[in-house]
Amino acid sequence: MSETTDPDIATAKRRKAPAKPKGRVTMTDIARAAGCSQATVSFVLNNSPGIRLSQQTRERVIEAARALGYSAPAFSALKQPVAAFEGAAFDGLDGVIGFAVDQLATSPEAVVAIEGARQASWNAGNVLLVAQTMGDAVMEPRAISALTRRGISALIYMTIFTREITAPDFLYGLDIPVILLNCYTTDYAFPAVVPSEIAGGQSSTRHLISHGHRRIATITGEPWMQAAQDRLKGYRRALATADIPFDGELVVEGDWSASAGYAATVKLLALKDRPTAIFCQNDRTAIGCYEALKEAGLHIPQDISVVGYDDEEIARHLFPPLTTSILPHMAMGQWAIEQLEAPAGRGRYPITKLECPLVERESVATFRGFA
Repeated sequence: MSETTDPDIATAKRRKAPAKPKGRVTMTDIARAAGCSQATVSFVLNNSPGIRLSQQTRERVIEAARALGYSAPAFSALKQPVAAFEGAAFDGLDGVIGFAVDQLATSPEAVVAIEGARQASWNAGNVLLVAQTMGDAVMEPRAISALTRRGISALIYMTIFTREITAPDFLYGLDIPVILLNCYTTDYAFPAVVPSEIAGGQSSTRHLISHGHRRIATITGEPWMQAAQDRLKGYRRALATADIPFDGELVVEGDWSASAGYAATVKLLALKDRPTAIFCQNDRTAIGCYEALKEAGLHIPQDISVVGYDDEEIARHLFPPLTTSILPHMAMGQWAIEQLEAPAGRGRYPITKLECPLVERESVATFRGFA
């Protein structure tokens, strides 16, 4: 991480000594006193020489820590003058950031988020350590404990499904910055980032409306999942904004699979007044939708337009290539790293929602009426 501005050393020395907090002094206390991020404090106090911090920033953090009476084994190494430890040997990894995710191998989203975080980390000369926890009540705290023993300076905590979580107690007890990725808590105790799914569903449906479609169906994901709920909300908002009446017959429940997309499309084609466009709430559903439409002798997009969601690799290789929305997991991983540069907060953080941009390909055409 890097600090772009530093106060003059003399000014820093004249700064009024911070009031000692009640109870144990934490890195958050030091960050507030030093006017920097909690991650910066962690990097300095853990003596991570691979981090690009100015000499003034290091001295400011150490001065604040001493003034507050901070006590930790690693801090004892900093009792010598700054110049003496600046090039000292370090037994662990330089600038280590932990990344814990409940599921890693079941979908590409986690890998994409990790890659975004890795790129942002490496740009600052930091290393990313990843652990899969499966959300297990016993093994998850052990996995994160193993990361903290390696001297991580921050932790990114990710869930594969976008959702509200009850953060485990051990997250509150960590003395390092914690960032939530693809999940959030109702107490706003940690910075959190999720996709803007309602806006994504609205944008997908609005795209079809802009091409003259009014009889627009949607095939949802599993209704208990927040992504499915929010994408459906976006669909309904787009219809309402365009003064198109909502028709429950045009909403078919799926489970994100190609087979569900096929079955749902067959059901929609059996309607007396079939749709002219179908919003599939993920790309795998769209694969099944394509198969059902082609089996029925219909052409995409001349007879029925189709929109997907997620922008998986397969979307650009379908025939015709699928119009879809990008899940911003790469940007979310980068965002999580960028938050480590922000000054320490005071316990309540807003939930950040990142846009799901629409990628226009060749599966949507202007509706010109039935032949």
